[in-house]
Amino acid sequence: MLQKLLSRVRRAVTDYNMIQDGDRIAVGVSGGKDSIALLYCLNALSRFFPERFGIVAITLDLGNPGFDLDSLVELYNRLGVQYHIEETKIAKIVFDIRQEKNPCSLCSNMKRGAIYNTAKSLGCNKAAFGHHRDDVIETLLLSLFYEGRIHTFSPVTYLDRKDITLIRPMIYTEEKMIRSFIRHEGITPVKSGCRVDNLTKRKYIKDHLGELTKENPKIKDNIFGAIVRSGINGW
Repeated sequence: MLQKLLSRVRRAVTDYNMIQDGDRIAVGVSGGKDSIALLYCLNALSRFFPERFGIVAITLDLGNPGFDLDSLVELYNRLGVQYHIEETKIAKIVFDIRQEKNPCSLCSNMKRGAIYNTAKSLGCNKAAFGHHRDDVIETLLLSLFYEGRIHTFSPVTYLDRKDITLIRPMIYTEEKMIRSFIRHEGITPVKSGCRVDNLTKRKYIKDHLGELTKENPKIKDNIFGAIVRSGINGW
């Protein structure tokens, strides 16, 4: 099952020249299925990829109650990967101090900043996030519906202010493939403990896209194909 994911990841890495010899990559691991699958893939890829690179898993402790950090540490030890836990007060700032009505944007920005800063402190020149093909499609629809613009995230983004490159090796990987891999491996994802989990606009888009897929099974393929052919945002 890992080989199926690896084939998609390697193709994305090759198509967009994501990894070069000597890279040290910070893998953002939240404990969810996507980031865990990414860690498995990059850990396996590092053993045979022509360009030699190293990885370190970075997990942010956001301060959410019930976040099972011990399970993640057990996973890291089982895989034999280097890891770093960064304690933050992001949840307290977003929910208690700022009391954001729409907290996702602020939380996401703060998490990305914390990952980049931690990655740089650990000597990494790249950061990898577990965004998959469904995320690419949903982000386009979110931007179109709520911002009035045609936009989704890029496969590779150089952040000049941080002097770090963000890569998304799972952009060709469908979410259902990740779910199958997690079930096959008997992995239990770690819940974030977020107070607005499953109450977001992204969840709304995901649910409606699921309904549309029942009527037109090729709708996701069509949207993703349009993104790639349009070349928006570095595609």
